[in-house]
Amino acid sequence: MSINQLILRNLKKNLKNYYLYVFALIFSVALYFAFVTLQYDPALDETKGSVKGGASIRAASVVLVAIVSIFLLYANNIFIKRRSKEIGLFQLIGLTKNKIFRLLTAENVILYFGSLAIGIGIGFAFSKLVMMVLFHITGVDIEAKLHFSEVALIQTVIVFSMIYLLIMLMNVLFIKKQSILSLFRVLSSTEGRVKKVSILEMILGAVGISSIIVGYYVSSKLFSGDYTTMPQLFGAMIFILATVIIGTYLFYKGSVSFIFNIIRKQKNGYVNIREVLSLTSIMFRMKSSALLLTIITTVSALAIGLLSLSYISYYSAEKTAKNNVPSDFSFVTEEAAEQFKSKLESNGIGFTEDVMDVIQLEINVKQLLKGNTDVIMQDPTAMTFPAISDAEVEGIDVSPEETLFTGFNDLLQKFMPMKDSGEIELKGLTTVIPQNYLGLKDGYPVSWYYTNGGVPVAIIDEAHFKTLKHDLNPEIQKASHYYVGIDIKDESKIEMANDFFIELGFAESNDHDSQLLLSSNQKQTMGLMMFIVGFLGLAFLITSGCILYFKQMDESEEEKPSYTILRKLGFTPMDLLKGVQRKQLFSFGIPLVIGLVHSYFAVQSGWFLFGAEVWTPMIIVMVIYTGLYSIFGLLSVLYYKKVIQDAL
Repeated sequence: MSINQLILRNLKKNLKNYYLYVFALIFSVALYFAFVTLQYDPALDETKGSVKGGASIRAASVVLVAIVSIFLLYANNIFIKRRSKEIGLFQLIGLTKNKIFRLLTAENVILYFGSLAIGIGIGFAFSKLVMMVLFHITGVDIEAKLHFSEVALIQTVIVFSMIYLLIMLMNVLFIKKQSILSLFRVLSSTEGRVKKVSILEMILGAVGISSIIVGYYVSSKLFSGDYTTMPQLFGAMIFILATVIIGTYLFYKGSVSFIFNIIRKQKNGYVNIREVLSLTSIMFRMKSSALLLTIITTVSALAIGLLSLSYISYYSAEKTAKNNVPSDFSFVTEEAAEQFKSKLESNGIGFTEDVMDVIQLEINVKQLLKGNTDVIMQDPTAMTFPAISDAEVEGIDVSPEETLFTGFNDLLQKFMPMKDSGEIELKGLTTVIPQNYLGLKDGYPVSWYYTNGGVPVAIIDEAHFKTLKHDLNPEIQKASHYYVGIDIKDESKIEMANDFFIELGFAESNDHDSQLLLSSNQKQTMGLMMFIVGFLGLAFLITSGCILYFKQMDESEEEKPSYTILRKLGFTPMDLLKGVQRKQLFSFGIPLVIGLVHSYFAVQSGWFLFGAEVWTPMIIVMVIYTGLYSIFGLLSVLYYKKVIQDAL
């Protein structure tokens, strides 16, 4: 038999084991090529000023290369170890190590570069779809066209050729290092087998769980006022990261074995076949993969967390815009408002307007603040708040002794939590007016221009407003006291009115605002981030799922003799498969659940910095990630089913 015949026969024989590896490689190449094509697409240049994504996509492509490289090197390491006996047999029949390396290289060339060509073709076919998804998410109204980039092709071929060279280097080092005898022992030595749980593992398990709980606790206190300086905040973040990652590693190294050992001991040694195939197997195999599982769990949590936060901001764009700009359009000068109204009238667009006089007051709110007041940047006895008269707010009438705050948001409550009632003082330049605080209600009556970064607006009695207006501290006043909010009567004409707002040059001003424009800008910025994080998260999900699947393939082949014995003892394939299903539930479920819990606490600690809605976006992201991740667990069960059926 010639070398060429041997190559073709080996390729045909091993193709069934490589199918998911080939799929993941094709998927990675397609995703990378589509990303790079997007980077060089002329349509992206047309979006400058709306979506400045070239640099972000370039950075994402580098991260994608790192993810794919690690996956391919790890997958190749698994497959070459699986073929160690085959390599040993080749040496026994007289093939030199150089000829064996040539044989493996030829196989890899066919598989790798065949997959590379297919992946580039698929990436090109779907590049237009990727562009359409980006434009749809960011709300950019530009037609996406199918564009082939020679630069993207050359870059993709160079990058994946370099990865191929690393794979070949790994193969030649493996073959050169191993003797014939050691090749037949590679598989049996890859997984550590421990017969009982040691005291040290129990201690490590307890420390791991405790570390994770401590990290979660500190994350829940991150923005509660306990950390008042940047060094303290930065130190707390490093502490959270360290305790959670180390705790996760120790969890896999000792906690899983410790917990499952307790369950097994409670049964007094009477474990059925399902528990033998699930609990016992997981106890001694998971700790040997502790580092790998820690990396997968941490990066999964990072991907879910970042995608959740970006989606929270994207999902909350309209509500955030309404908080910052309560009317469709807001103006702080009479001239600008009159110019815009004249434009609307000349084009037959009906509108209503709400005009207010807004002043800045120093208010003593020290008695209202809860917790550590050191986190407040201003003196709590003389904090600056915008103030309006109750006569200008429909449905609100406060007495001369009362003041109402309006402008509640979650970010404010985290950094400046206030009581529901108490005593405050309104301060002019020389006047001090004691007041009873009535509480804080939702909604801003004026635009963000007056709210000093998001503080509430004080609604006070009209008589006090007139008194304080003539006794203002000039150092804290805005350039304008005038505010007008304009609402369009016909919602279908808001976009036309927004075009006039832009046409008149108001969009370039930091003082005048459009609710629609503010919402669109936030969706464009966070939509791009969500697009990039989503695709990187999908790439990592596919690669990490494949890695766990490959490990299950290895374990199933190693456990095949045990299945043969159990089948001979009378156990049916269904009996064994039920135990395997439990095992896959643990093998894939534990990293998934830990990753989801990590991301949940990460999102809960700072979601209010990104938007106004948390539960719906976070749950949507987690459900989608879980559904896609579960596919690999199902594939593993199907592979085990085939192994069990072939065991007898």
